[in-house]
Amino acid sequence: MEEFAALVDALVYTRSRNEKLRLLADYLTRTPDPDRGWALAALTDCLSFPAVKSSTIRNLMMERVDPVLWVLSRDFVGDTAETASLLWPDAKGAVAPPPSVTEAVEALGRMTRMSVMSELPKLLDRLDANGRYALIKLATGGMRLGVSARLAKTAFAQAFAVAVEDVEEYWHGLQPPFAPLFAWAAEGAPPPRTEDLPVFRPFMLAHPLDDVTVDLEDYVAEWKWDGIRVQLVHAGGETRLYSRTGDDVSGSFPEMAGALSFPAVLDGELLVRGSHQGGEAGGAASFNALQQRLGRKAVSAKMLAEYPAFVRLYDVLILEGEDLRDLPWTERRARLEALMPRLPRERFDLSPVVEADHFEHLAEIRSRTRDEAIEGLMLKRKDSPYVAGRKTGLWYKWKRDPLLVDCVLMYAQRGNGKRSSFYSDYTFGCWDGDPDAGAELLPVGKAYFGFTDEELKQLDRHVRNHTTNRFGPVRETDRSLVFEVAFDSVHASKRHKSGLAMRFPRISRIRWDKPAEEADRIEALRALVKD
Repeated sequence: MEEFAALVDALVYTRSRNEKLRLLADYLTRTPDPDRGWALAALTDCLSFPAVKSSTIRNLMMERVDPVLWVLSRDFVGDTAETASLLWPDAKGAVAPPPSVTEAVEALGRMTRMSVMSELPKLLDRLDANGRYALIKLATGGMRLGVSARLAKTAFAQAFAVAVEDVEEYWHGLQPPFAPLFAWAAEGAPPPRTEDLPVFRPFMLAHPLDDVTVDLEDYVAEWKWDGIRVQLVHAGGETRLYSRTGDDVSGSFPEMAGALSFPAVLDGELLVRGSHQGGEAGGAASFNALQQRLGRKAVSAKMLAEYPAFVRLYDVLILEGEDLRDLPWTERRARLEALMPRLPRERFDLSPVVEADHFEHLAEIRSRTRDEAIEGLMLKRKDSPYVAGRKTGLWYKWKRDPLLVDCVLMYAQRGNGKRSSFYSDYTFGCWDGDPDAGAELLPVGKAYFGFTDEELKQLDRHVRNHTTNRFGPVRETDRSLVFEVAFDSVHASKRHKSGLAMRFPRISRIRWDKPAEEADRIEALRALVKD
């Protein structure tokens, strides 16, 4: 556990991607099994200990230190694990040596809601501050070390000189601590067998188009739909639905689990149909409608009826044992089109090709299209194979221009991690009528990015100097600062006071020059609502 804690501590203070890769690779090559497997699982968020929650840590601390000191310290530090690891009192009497990662994982796995309050302190007593921090992060999940699952897999590949695409492909057929994966990469054992398992294959991704102009003789255009990119896999008599990050989301969309009945790997966009869309097959509803179903462990019959899911297909990777990924896009598209009659129409349709005479014509089509279920365009080279990751020149994404609205800063809250000292999370609103006639501001969105580090310091200073009220960690400001907010779309929402919910809001510009009373009215946003 001490070496894992040292790794966690080093990752917290390392910003360089290459240095993070070096630290991870060094740890994986030096650490024996199964400790390194459990550590890798923790870093990629593959572990879950239901008995240990953030509230468990808070309750333990309230029993051991002055409650006021705990609350003030937590508010100042901004992170529960860091605060608890520093404030935890020294153990009385002799204690056992620090546990290994494996011992800690096994002990956490045995804990129940009844036993955790007595068993977890025994582990914490055996560790120093760094060890306690690592243990709490491991136990509660969400390490927040700037290490994505992809980065960890890349480090694994570098550590053992194997292809990261192979690591990705074998990964999803295995369980922590990934013994067959380490045996293959580190000891030369045969690759893990995945032929009869519904495993995830890495997605092919696109570069932003930016200022590139492409020749439509070489490229084809498709709509970029506003859902979530998914991979539907059927193998060994089982079907799974994976998100772009490789998370299994089959449980949230059970109707899709039975929709693919033959061996295949399909790539597409998960969408839901709205009851207002009409038509025999129905149209795609907004992302807001899809969001009603995301992350649900249990889906009611009412939800299944109101927001039925379907996949708009982009590509076919594997079909009945034949790997098609090396074929050019045109041949894969032909195979996909021939496959469509075998798929249930209520669960699948085909993403259409956008016909245009030339690039400028395509730009005109894009500029006049603002359907709520479309994010923009995809441009795919006709001879491109299906390769994992982003390969220059093969696929481009051309997102539509964002919508803009001027909003007034209403509330601010400090961020987490490196931003825990700054008021960096902002709630903003629009006027519900004429402010000169006493109209109120209604909150319409929240954002915590879109500004530079220097602008963050200016915003933090503004919040501190213009606070009019406090609600726990939240500060209310005097409503004198205007943000130009960029967003993709806006939808009706029963959960928000304004009745509106923005899609992907971010701060585009800080309008130091604009009086608050000249910010936009909420009617401008309501006019954009389509559902």
